[in-house]
Amino acid sequence: MNLKFLIIGLLSLAPLRAQTPARKELVVFGDSLSAGYGLAAGQSFPDDMQRTLDKEGYAWHVVNLGISGDTTEGGVARINSAVRRKPAVVVLELGGNDGLRGLPLKVTRQNLETMIVAFQEAGAKVVLAGMTLPPNYGPDYIKSFEAIYKDLAAKYKLKLIPFLLADIVTPDLRYLQRDGVHPTAEGAEIVSGTVLKAVKPLLK
Repeated sequence: MNLKFLIIGLLSLAPLRAQTPARKELVVFGDSLSAGYGLAAGQSFPDDMQRTLDKEGYAWHVVNLGISGDTTEGGVARINSAVRRKPAVVVLELGGNDGLRGLPLKVTRQNLETMIVAFQEAGAKVVLAGMTLPPNYGPDYIKSFEAIYKDLAAKYKLKLIPFLLADIVTPDLRYLQRDGVHPTAEGAEIVSGTVLKAVKPLLK
């Protein structure tokens, strides 16, 4: 092939590549449930979300910002790095560790609200992943804990997943690891489906 025509051909393709839009980011900002605690690499629910979206032709990039053991306080401490990514959609999955540690509900609410406002001001649509607690925490504390998510979702007009693990809490606990908290690989795939039901309307 004539070198001159080869160079001209390559140059003509450059503008097409430059015009290809970058994939929008969907950030999962959470704790060990997002991070995939106890699972092999690539088995977390955000990983499964990416595989599903790719298979279905969605041009989105799922960014897993889950950190095991993180609380809402930890989330606030690292919020700026997440905001700088300019995500279009955020799944906010924090608060479970606050509840398990019996932290003041007022603080949990304030921290979640701080993160919601920060993401919304950066232009992101926020999906709030709610949690609940084991029965031994008492009905009053559990009810007040769950209400945090419902109240904030109503106040900021967020899509709410009432309980992130609702679809894997079965009598035989087969979708949970031995700790009874974190999903197995199969459970993570189910959680992925739960989240995608809430998220997909925001991706169009």
